[in-house]
Amino acid sequence: MHVPEATKSIRKPTNLSLDTDLLKEAKALGINVSRSAEAGIAEAVKLHKQKKWLHDNATALASSNTYIEANGLPLARHRQF
Repeated sequence: MHVPEATKSIRKPTNLSLDTDLLKEAKALGINVSRSAEAGIAEAVKLHKQKKWLHDNATALASSNTYIEANGLPLARHRQF
């Protein structure tokens, strides 16, 4: 079973403000609120990094796409599909 990188790291107690009804419902359902919050934050960090990478590399991606549109794929003759 794959263990997410975040679970291997050192944990730090943190205070969070959460909707009280949502917290009650989560606890009633036996949901580990700390792990769920961590998973949500990890997903938000991942999405933010993806957006930042796309923004930071937009010029290079556009240039590459322009080249391919004008010249085709450099090794297209070797493709077997």
